[in-house]
Amino acid sequence: MPHARTRDDDCALYYEINGHGETTLVLLGGQANNHHWWDLPRPDLDPHFRTVTLDYRGTGRSDKPDTDSYSTRGFAADVIAVLDDLGVDRAHVYGTSMGGRVAQWIAADHPARVDRLVLGCTSPGAPHGFERDADVRRSLVQPDAAAARRALLELMYSPSWLATHPGPYNTLGDPGMPAHARRGHLRASARHDSWDALPLIAAPTLVVHGADDVFNPAANAPLLADRIPDARLHLIPGARHAYFEEFRPLASSLVLDFLREPR
Repeated sequence: MPHARTRDDDCALYYEINGHGETTLVLLGGQANNHHWWDLPRPDLDPHFRTVTLDYRGTGRSDKPDTDSYSTRGFAADVIAVLDDLGVDRAHVYGTSMGGRVAQWIAADHPARVDRLVLGCTSPGAPHGFERDADVRRSLVQPDAAAARRALLELMYSPSWLATHPGPYNTLGDPGMPAHARRGHLRASARHDSWDALPLIAAPTLVVHGADDVFNPAANAPLLADRIPDARLHLIPGARHAYFEEFRPLASSLVLDFLREPR
């Protein structure tokens, strides 16, 4: 099983390689999720790229340190450790949800390592971005676990899609995470603030968001697209947070067309 080790704290990071292309594409999932986040859409990308998926520290088969080492900028450094382990100097990066926050730091802090950048259903962070409203937050922390799970599902997918897709679902979190790691991921996402770094992103950038996303409000998408030089914006009508699964043919096509454009 391939593991990269970080330079600062020797944290072991599990990753997987798939696909057949010459160019590497790093795929970054959401908060408190492991590499299985990409199981459904990844086969659309594998014929064209060598795809890299990883378990963030705290998830899956990566180490789960009980330290204050969880941050979106730190996760970006972890991704660089994986690329170093693979001997990859430059790659495309596609991050969704918290993975999009991580991807922002990769592109801003390590510009020479990023060829093209896709930011999906993400935001610049609370100080300048749009946060989910109080009703959404309350729905996710209600004491009835089944009701909270249903609320999360309906934030990810439309009721019509849920009615015809009974699962399993890959976007609801890694059930094997210890409590300290789950708290670390929550803090990492909540503390994210890339506003001042966004204008430094030099990679061609595509911002994609579900137009009906209230989990990470869709109003964040034009904020990012306006802040990142020459970024493109695409809102998918009817899509909620997990647009890349429910609207998979359209979303995968958008991403592929963008990534395969000549420079």
